[in-house]
Amino acid sequence: MGKFVIKPTKNDGVKFDLIATNGKVIASSQVYANERNCRTGIESVIANAPGAALEDQTVKDFAEQKHPKFEVYVDKAGEYRFRLKATNGQIVAVSEGFADVADCLSTVDSVRQNVAGAPVEVTG
Repeated sequence: MGKFVIKPTKNDGVKFDLIATNGKVIASSQVYANERNCRTGIESVIANAPGAALEDQTVKDFAEQKHPKFEVYVDKAGEYRFRLKATNGQIVAVSEGFADVADCLSTVDSVRQNVAGAPVEVTG
């Protein structure tokens, strides 16, 4: 089981990271204005990640999936990333960049596994 860590940002907001059992950050949020909104974002990840479809946009003629979904894509730097979109289409979590698509896909699976029952810690 992973954990969510809420922390302040440099621009007077807060964000969360989902940290796997091995201590690695596997997903992050946008910056929220306050902790209450950040916790709502966490609730959305918990609700949407386990059953979210996988839309692998790195393959030719990929099948578009309905929300909620993980979108796997190649960024401008040529790295593989994912974003988790909730039922309403809003992005609720994103990944770091990966050199290999298999690592990105593996991290999607890790997010699905680590959200269930994940505690929330507040730092800073």
